[in-house]
Amino acid sequence: MVRVDIEMTELRDQVDDVVAAVIAGERVVLAVDGVPIADIVPRGGRARWLDGPTLESELVTASADPALAAELDRLAGGKLDQVWPLQ
Repeated sequence: MVRVDIEMTELRDQVDDVVAAVIAGERVVLAVDGVPIADIVPRGGRARWLDGPTLESELVTASADPALAAELDRLAGGKLDQVWPLQ
C-alpha cells in the first residue's frame, strides 16, 4: 500500500485528490504541523480483528526485531519461545 502524507491545512483544498488516492488503495496520513495524527485507508483494507490462523501466520512471518523481543522477554518474565506456538 502506497503512503501519501498531507497536512491538515492542505486537506480542504485537496479533498478530491485524497479521496481518489484512497479509492486507488493508497494510505493517506493526515498530519498537523508535521506530526501524523490519523490514517485514512481504504474501507475493508485492514481487519480490526484477525482470526487465529491469520494471526499465527502474521506472527511467524513478521518477527519482532531482536531488541524488542529481548525487552518483551524481560517484561514477561520468561522467554517468548517458551510460550510459542500458542496451543
